[in-house]
Amino acid sequence: MEKLSSTTVLPETFSGARDDITEQFLIIWGQIKAPLIVPLLKIAVFLCLAMSAMLFVERLYMAVVISLVKVFGRKPDKRYKWEPLKDDLEMGNSAYPMVLVQIPMYNEKEVYQLSIGAACGLSWPSDRIIVQVLDDSTDPIVKNLVEMECQRWAKPDFLWRTIPFLVHNPQLALVQARWKFVNADECLMTRMQEMSLDYHFTVEQEVGSSTYAFFGFNGTAGVWRIAAIDEAGGWKDRTTVEDMDLAVRASLKGWKFLYLGSLKVKNELPSTFKAYRYQQHRWSCGPANLFRKMLVEILRNKKVSLWKKVHVIYSFFFIRKIVAHIVTFVFYCVVLPATVLVPEVQIPKWGAIYIPSIITLLNAVGTPRSLHLLVFWILFENVMSLHRTKATFIGLLEAGRVNEWIVTEKLGDALKLKSALKAFRRPRFRIGERVHLLELATGAYLFFCGCYDIAFGKNHYFIYLFVQATAFFIMGFGYIGTFVPS
Repeated sequence: MEKLSSTTVLPETFSGARDDITEQFLIIWGQIKAPLIVPLLKIAVFLCLAMSAMLFVERLYMAVVISLVKVFGRKPDKRYKWEPLKDDLEMGNSAYPMVLVQIPMYNEKEVYQLSIGAACGLSWPSDRIIVQVLDDSTDPIVKNLVEMECQRWAKPDFLWRTIPFLVHNPQLALVQARWKFVNADECLMTRMQEMSLDYHFTVEQEVGSSTYAFFGFNGTAGVWRIAAIDEAGGWKDRTTVEDMDLAVRASLKGWKFLYLGSLKVKNELPSTFKAYRYQQHRWSCGPANLFRKMLVEILRNKKVSLWKKVHVIYSFFFIRKIVAHIVTFVFYCVVLPATVLVPEVQIPKWGAIYIPSIITLLNAVGTPRSLHLLVFWILFENVMSLHRTKATFIGLLEAGRVNEWIVTEKLGDALKLKSALKAFRRPRFRIGERVHLLELATGAYLFFCGCYDIAFGKNHYFIYLFVQATAFFIMGFGYIGTFVPS
């Protein structure tokens, strides 16, 4: 009877212990909330509102400029001299400039896509073009794959439309074309990528070209003047964005860039979530690390104007490459949900609703056909901002994976078919391929804040919190993009 009596008391004991722990936690929370949590959260809200305002002004400025360019701006062939190259009976093919196409493959063991093949310019005189495959071997299989990719991706009139700008305008160092995505409709994730990159090409590149004749080289679909590369110091591997590094250094030497939005070159988007995460890490970490390395060099430069320095430092690097990533995640996925738990801190409506809405609409103008997917794009970008923010801090602090280079896997039709056959035969996969703990942890935090808002809140943030938490859970379990089992 004594043993039975002791066992019946155990649940009450556990319940009492649990109540004691809860009560102690509430006491500790009450003691640190007013003197510590509230002031820190107010500072975080102030900083996030300041970054949101800076991002809003930047987006509004670019919207005004792009509108003026579209209405009153002159086309590239009006701003710069352009005349078609003509045959010379006496000189023959030697009348055409010599073109060097370098295809670096040191890091690529498999060829998924060589969009640089667009520069092969198949109709260009064969004796006036040199194609170099830069790799550690002379494997003929690799060379054949490159030739096949050039045939697949090349745009026959690419060089005919770009080279004349370099021939007739000695101040131009780079002519950059736009990307056209061949697999944008493959899945919802590629549509989201298209929306983000279309804004980059439609607005950011065009504004940079029209105002300061500067923008970031996209790494492909462009033609460089070799003299500009040499003067800038050549290619450097100090960051994972050697293309952007070269562009900034050439600009500081006084060279100008031209963007041709009307010239579209085929490009493939990563369609697996794993590949996209690696790509976004490199694209976010690299620019932040380059900013750290070049800030002093830009400030000390005497060949460019003060306004161009401000544009490069503030607009190009600080706002677009750092603030845009940090404020998206910290404000909308950390600070705003935290105000639900600390009602003493309030976020004004203009910061929580109006500014984000306007910024979102301005970003969406690049892809009118996807306006109906705007809500999905917002949720997707908020999730990806987690990785971009982490990568940005890694780049700024030069920590951990700062120099990590993982080639972005782009499947292509052949590899997709091969993978589909493998998946049919062996449909197993590793848990690590589908489960992403950071997304799941953030989703759990948002879900908890949403539940707390329903129980005790008054601002109705729970609607956003639950929807955004769902997006984190979906992507956290890997249910996005094309899934290819190992």
